[in-house]
This record gives sequence, C-alpha cells and structure tokens, in this order.
Amino acid sequence: MSIRRLPPHLVNRIAAGEVVERPASALKELVENSIDAGASRIAVAIGQGGIGRIEVADDGCGMSADEMALALERHCTSKLPDEAIESVVTLGFRGEALPSIASVARVTIESRPAGRDGWSRVVDNGEVLRDGPAAVPPGTRIVVEDLFARVPARRKFLRSPRSEYAACLDMVRRLAMARPDIAFTLEHDGRRVLTVPGGEERPGRVAALTDRALAENSVAIDWVRDTVSLGGVAGLPTFNRGIADHQYLFVNGRPVRDRLLMGAIRGAYAEMLPRDRHAVVALFLDMPPSEVDVNVHPAKTEVRFRDPALIRGMIVSGLRRALDEAGHRSVQRPPDSALAMWQTETVAAPPAFAPPADDWSQSAPETRVMERQSLFAPRPGFAAPPPLARAEAAFAPPPEVRQYPMGVARGQVAKTYIVAEAEDGLVLVDQHAAHERLVLERMRAALTGGRIASQAMLIPEVVELDEPACDRLEARAEELAEFGLDLERFGPTAMLVRSTPALLGQSDPKGLVSDLADELAAFDQALSLRERLDHVAATMACHGSVRAGRILSVAEMNALLREMEVTPHSGQCNHGRPTWVKLQHGDIEKLFGRK
Repeated sequence: MSIRRLPPHLVNRIAAGEVVERPASALKELVENSIDAGASRIAVAIGQGGIGRIEVADDGCGMSADEMALALERHCTSKLPDEAIESVVTLGFRGEALPSIASVARVTIESRPAGRDGWSRVVDNGEVLRDGPAAVPPGTRIVVEDLFARVPARRKFLRSPRSEYAACLDMVRRLAMARPDIAFTLEHDGRRVLTVPGGEERPGRVAALTDRALAENSVAIDWVRDTVSLGGVAGLPTFNRGIADHQYLFVNGRPVRDRLLMGAIRGAYAEMLPRDRHAVVALFLDMPPSEVDVNVHPAKTEVRFRDPALIRGMIVSGLRRALDEAGHRSVQRPPDSALAMWQTETVAAPPAFAPPADDWSQSAPETRVMERQSLFAPRPGFAAPPPLARAEAAFAPPPEVRQYPMGVARGQVAKTYIVAEAEDGLVLVDQHAAHERLVLERMRAALTGGRIASQAMLIPEVVELDEPACDRLEARAEELAEFGLDLERFGPTAMLVRSTPALLGQSDPKGLVSDLADELAAFDQALSLRERLDHVAATMACHGSVRAGRILSVAEMNALLREMEVTPHSGQCNHGRPTWVKLQHGDIEKLFGRK
C-alpha cells in the first residue's frame, strides 16, 4: 500500500482522539481558553453529563471574525508569540482544541471584542453551517452539542451521564481552585451546582471547593527554595479520605496529575496516615517556565521537571514543616457519626417507696431522720455493685485549666482513655496511641543528633525466625544499630538481640524483631533509606509505648498531656488515627438537650 496524505477531516478526528477523550476533556480546553482570554467571570452549563451539551461563556477579550476562522484551524494560536515553546505561560498553546472538538460535535461560537462587532460561526462535525454577524455581549460563548454523535466507536466508550458529570465537576473545581481571582458558576441540567465569587483568597477558595471543615483542620504552606515556591493548604493527617480524589496539584497555575508529586505527598505523610487513607491537600508550585516542560502530553495534564529531586524534596520538606508547626492539633471535633452513637437510656426504677400512712412530718425528729435515711438505703433485689473508681490524695492544688490547650487530667476510663478538662470542652486521649507518637518523635529527634542510645540486655535473647527474615535483618543490621538495636546472626534461622533502644524501656525483643522483619519485607525495596528508617522507628515506637490497660497516675496523665502539647504530629498516632478528640461545650450541651 502506497503512502498517502490523510484528508483534513480525518486528521482532525485523530487529533480529537488525543485531546478530547470525554466531555470533561472538551470542557477543560474551553475553560482554559476563557482563562487565557483574561476572563473575570466564567459560566459553565452542561447537559446529560456533557454528552448532550457543554456551554462556556466568559467576559474575556473576545475574537473578531478573522480570528474566529483561524481558531478553528489546526495549529493556529495566539498564545505563542514566538517559537520559544519552553517559555509558554498560558494554559493552552497547541492550537488543537477547537478544531478537534468541532470535528466530532456541533459547535457554535459567538464572540465580540470590546468596542467591535460580534460574530458567530456554527460548525457541525467539521462542516461550516453558518458564519455571520451576531448581536452578542463582549466576550465569548461556545456551545458544544452531541459530542461523538457521528463517531459511534468513540461514543460507546463514554460512561454514564452521571459519571461524566462527576468528571466535569471535578475539572471545573480544579480550574476554579487554580484561579481564585475568577468567578465561576456551573449548572447541570438546569440546576446550579457550583458558585464561587472572584477575588477570593486561596485557602478560602480551596475550602469552598473541597470541604468547609478543611478551613479549621488544615495548615497553610509557604515555602521558597531558590526560584521555586510552594504554597497551598494541607489537611491535618487525621482529616483524611479513603481515596486520593481530594489531592489537587498545580504547576504554574496548571492542574496536573503527576506521579512524582503524588509520591512526594505520600512520603511527607508517611507514618502519619493509615496505608489505606489519603491526605487532603492543595499544592501550588510556581517556578520559571524554563524549569518545567508542559509539552509532554496532548491533554497537558502531565509535566516534566528539569530537577525532579529538588521538587520532590521541596514538597516533602514544605509539608512536614507545616505539619510540624501544627503541633498537637487533631481534627477539631468528633464526627457527627460518633456523636450520634451517644444515646440516652431509660433505666427501670425500683418500686416506689410508700411512706407511712400517718403524717410523716409530725413524727419525732429522730424518727424522721431514720425514715429519711431509709429513702436512700438500697432495696432488696435491686442492689448494684459499686462503680469502679479511684482517687488520689491531693498534695498540691490542681493546675489552672486555662493554662493548657490539652487541659488537665481528671481521670482514666477503661484503663485506656485519659479524660481531661480543657477551657473549651472535654478532651479524651487514647493513651497508647498518644504515647506511641511521642516515642516516635523522641526517636526521630535522637536520630538527628546521631545515634539512639542503647540498653544492653543482661542475657542476650535468641529470636527464632525463618531464613529470609534473618537475611533481611542481617542486611540492615547497621541501620538498626543507629536505633540502638544490636542484632547478630545466630545460625540460619535465628537472630541474637544484644541490646534494645533505651527509649523503649522494657520492650519485648521477640515481638519487636519479628515486626521489624515483616516491615522490611513489605517496604525494603520500594522506599528510600530515610523512609525505611521512619518505618523502623514507627515499629519500635509501637513496642515502646504505654499499652492500653495500664493504670496511670494523675501525674503520669498530666505529664503525657504536657508532652503532647509541645510535640509535632502528636494529634495522630503512627498509623494515622487520632490520638485525642474534643467535645466542645456546645457538643456536650447538645447531648443533654440543652442546646
């Protein structure tokens, strides 16, 4: 078969397959064009999830008749004034979006530059149906109808209208998040589903588009290194999601989905999140255009960095520094589902006490005293065991509640939870989870100073394991020694423990070494040395922490609370679960029907 030149309409359809994968892809291109046109208001309306109709109207610079004709030709653009594609600063630059969309749908374009006449053009799957003047306001309005109606092979791969609508909504959210200075509206099948005003601050815009509760459960990020700046908001580790759909990444204002950036987020939240949970973050990277290549993918959702190690390190450092400054903060209140589990119960009362037939008030004083006491005496058959409680002699006045964010210890429940009174509510602390985090942070602090002190065992202990586990531990013996754990191979299937980290106190060497072997099996190849050391430290901290079921004195409980207040990340344990929750005074009043 001889080589031939493809006809223009087929070339456009092939290009559409790269640029327009689904309605959300077409919507992204149109909204990006509105942003590049300098719009301050962008109104989006879709029907049937965008399959039936997509409409984007803006108040941008508009197009003349000649410019509109060129915009519908491939590789025609106003966004590259010269051939320096590495210096592009606009969202679009390929000149493929409009002709690609017009080749697989019916497209109506109406536009008018300020102070000039308006123009309209209708193109149906590559064929111009109408071209002439139009009375329209300044700006541009584009309507896309019946996407892929004449390309059944593509249309059958689209998902349901509900799924396509969800993708369109996510796309508009990301673009609106990137530009808080622009007002956005979105309607679906005539129903307004999103409205954000222009001129907002970035944290407020992010919270409005994700979760209003993020505002009080996040930290701000502001980090600059060389010519690269990192901004945005990061949710507290305890404010997480089951999937990573609440992670928004932007490079020079461009929404991207980048594996490097996603991996950096996972690394920053390592040992602060359960492995099946994901952080809520919105990160904005700004750098010189020459430091990033945006011409990697036709849909422009991927980028390539000139120095990826710098970018990854900056994200990890910026996130960790911001989370460190959050200190002991956790999610500010228990979820509504937890509060709903509190319920009032009606306890059956014993039979009513019948007073004597004669006038009780007229009896002798001593008789009245005896009868009054009998009212509170236990009734036969209704006796209950006394509540389990304890009290300690007070040798000093209790500290003032208002002096401490975590409050003052008032007691211990189920030998597991510390009850503390704070100035603004009631604090419940999981003693094991909290102490686990404190031990981990102590180990990390000790590691920055060199090596963790070890505690020699009076009699070295032999730990039996399988041979591969022993091999993994032996290969990492030097790294483990930095933590104060001295191991020695003791035959094919055993390890000899000579010393353990002093920070762990009286830990169980067998359980510790066995768990470390499992951790190394799961993560030894996938993680860097620093990340492996974090996993090792977390495993050790779990074995060295106060266990549930241990009775603590009031002094021990208060000491734990005070250390939590000054320790980074103490709001969540090493597995990402909250270490404490607070019932605000308003929550308590609701439980008792006072509010």
